[in-house]
Amino acid sequence: MKETSKSYFLTISAVLFWSTSATAFKLTLGGMNHTQLLFYSSLTSTIVFAFFCLSKKGSSRVRIFTKDKIFAGVKLGLLNPFMYYLILFKAYSLLHAQEALALNFTWPIAISIFSWIFLKQEMTKKLVFGLLLAFVGVVIISTHGDVFSFSFESPLGIAFALITSVFWAAYWIMNLMDKRDRYEKLFTAFLYGTMFITIYMLLFDSFIVEQPTALLGAVYIGLFEMGLAFILWLKGLEISPNRTKSSTLAYLSPFLSFGFIALVLGEKLLISSIVGLMLIIGGIMLQHIRFRKFAAAK
Repeated sequence: MKETSKSYFLTISAVLFWSTSATAFKLTLGGMNHTQLLFYSSLTSTIVFAFFCLSKKGSSRVRIFTKDKIFAGVKLGLLNPFMYYLILFKAYSLLHAQEALALNFTWPIAISIFSWIFLKQEMTKKLVFGLLLAFVGVVIISTHGDVFSFSFESPLGIAFALITSVFWAAYWIMNLMDKRDRYEKLFTAFLYGTMFITIYMLLFDSFIVEQPTALLGAVYIGLFEMGLAFILWLKGLEISPNRTKSSTLAYLSPFLSFGFIALVLGEKLLISSIVGLMLIIGGIMLQHIRFRKFAAAK
């Protein structure tokens, strides 16, 4: 298989896995709460990343667990998976899958703002217009199209879905500044993140789930959405002759997700969700986000 074809195969496979995530989240949350979902899925992902990272040639457990690298891993793990997914899963438990999905996709907007604040990137007119366009999309989704009513079905769920973008943007910036091997960063972030959620579970929750069969969903999410999808995405971009072009495939994910949501969950897709998502993505594309940096973080 040629490198170009192999690259597209890997990146499209990752996009397909991510496209099933919203449906998998919603189905699994029917049998366990959001905290339990994070624990079991994060634990699964940690095992996947550990196997991949520690089996690589030249890897060293000593180098991975030095004092400075432990501190770097703890910081990343606190943001993602612990805070990011804890809040994201809570949002999915409160909202329709299509709404949580679309609102969560505002993370590139947050990245643009964070890049302007922390990386000193220029605030252009296109960036401002893109932000405004995305904001209109958020309002349309949140109000189900009745933008002048300012009536929200679940204000808390909407707030959680939008807050996730802040945590992902913070993770993205810290990940960008962390010069360690990208696979090492994934493994240690999930390792320490799983430790955080374990402590949280011991203090505030129970490991016993309402429906044991829901564990299969958590394992699926940890194995594919949070685990293999990231590895496939990174490997695909590594060998891609045009990383910018390959990275744009990520924008297929939310639209494919809508298809799974409608077919599997039986949710009636709202015009407001579709229009709002298109405005958000349009706003993102206007900002000319540097996809190479996105690829490094994602």
